Amino acid sequence: MTSGPLQGLRVIEMVGIGPCPFAAMMLADMGADVMRIDRKQDPSAPNPYPTLGTKYDVMARGRRSLALDLKSPRARQLLLDLVGKADALVEGFRPGVMERLGLGPEVCHDRNPKLVYGRVTGWGQAGPLAQAAGHDLNYVALSGMLHAMGDADRPPAPPLNLVGDFGGGGMMLAFGVVCAMLEARASGRGQVVDAAMTDGAALLGAMTCGLRAHGTWSAARGANLLDGGAPFYATYACADGRFIAVGAIEPQFYARLLALAGSSDPAFARQWDRDDWPALKEKFAALFATRTRDAWRALLEGTDACFAPVLDMDEAPHHPHNAARKTFVDVDGVTQPAPAPRFSRTPGQARPVAAAPGEDGAAVLADWGWSEDAIARLRRDNIV
Repeated sequence: MTSGPLQGLRVIEMVGIGPCPFAAMMLADMGADVMRIDRKQDPSAPNPYPTLGTKYDVMARGRRSLALDLKSPRARQLLLDLVGKADALVEGFRPGVMERLGLGPEVCHDRNPKLVYGRVTGWGQAGPLAQAAGHDLNYVALSGMLHAMGDADRPPAPPLNLVGDFGGGGMMLAFGVVCAMLEARASGRGQVVDAAMTDGAALLGAMTCGLRAHGTWSAARGANLLDGGAPFYATYACADGRFIAVGAIEPQFYARLLALAGSSDPAFARQWDRDDWPALKEKFAALFATRTRDAWRALLEGTDACFAPVLDMDEAPHHPHNAARKTFVDVDGVTQPAPAPRFSRTPGQARPVAAAPGEDGAAVLADWGWSEDAIARLRRDNIV
């Protein structure tokens, strides 16, 4: 039984990689009935993405799968029939792909005027780069945000694919789709949501852009309050080679950090003298290298020193705070992040991944209103 604030909404997901399945996962976690449209494929063909179609494909959780050969006119007709019953469709193909399949927004809105048509790409649906290939790193680079990440004496550091694919792309798509579905309830009209990762990554930098315009953020990497330039907002190596993170910005928290760490060096009193920051970082590095990470945890964790150990992905689920909040859950033997955010009355739910593309076709069609005879004909004709 599903739960969540989006229960009762029907969403069609055109299966891809990266931000679109992440957005669909968020919608499914919150209770939406999300039908994945997988491609009918030769199971013996090479698979460059080995987790797809397995329980390890965490971003596929909570959805059922219908496999269609969209080169077939009858399969496209079936998809349009499904569009007629859906609240939203999400896709992450290069601009023009859905149109060439005969499944673009105009065709879908002719079938269902209330449909929200969510699209996520790197560069957006229009603009000089719209048709160019790219990946997360390229989109974040163009947004101006990548330049600010990393050490001053090294090239900008890739922030995994969190800022473009998932923060700037998937989350923006999910947010846009929910916004448009709310508006459609009042207007009775759907619309297209154009989520571009360059736009989203730029939006994530709103505060930093404000600081830059104010003149309090330097264009130099590693010279600012939040980019590792400040000695009191940085990561440090410990005696055992593991790491800690300190973020003691406010004076009272900074003072607490120094008191608990047992430092009486008067140089630390010059917290906001930027000329002293490089020297203070060296002093902090020497101080934190005197104890192991766990020793610093015992001393600082849970205090107002603004401290946390830097945990790896295997450690994080077992930290007492994460365990108490159930930040990670076990689904089918796979540890993964729990749905977020939390709801007091209609909680989300992490449900298992469909074991194989297309395996739920008959069940999901039945739930969406197809009769047993109609499903049998579709199977007999090799449409599903």
